[in-house]
Amino acid sequence: MTRYLLLQNYEGGNCDVPMSEWAPADVTAHIDFQLALNAELAGLGELVGAEGLTGPEHAKIVRFEGEGAPIVTDGPYAEGKEWLAGYRMIDVASEERALEIAARSSAAPGPDGVPMGLTIEVRPLGGAPGAEQ
Repeated sequence: MTRYLLLQNYEGGNCDVPMSEWAPADVTAHIDFQLALNAELAGLGELVGAEGLTGPEHAKIVRFEGEGAPIVTDGPYAEGKEWLAGYRMIDVASEERALEIAARSSAAPGPDGVPMGLTIEVRPLGGAPGAEQ
């Protein structure tokens, strides 16, 4: 088994309307889809964890060079609609299975039930170079 992090990016996909402007029934359908997928993956023993994230307006960027005070700024400042909306950590038998789950997540329903087509970045977790795995 290999752990993968599925990073769900909100790039608009087939939807250029922020969720805050969706009809309540569409928000409910989207959240229900995410919860059902999480429950299915948990039942199969494949879900390690999953969370949605607040919008980028709540993010802070921290940078520290080892001396003095760290620099803390608001951000990130996305140039478009791209921002990290949430993640799933899964533990699956193959990359193919990770990609299958990512595809299902990408097609989460948006307004009027239309699949959103969100970008899902799939990354295997790995240790530091030269570290025991």
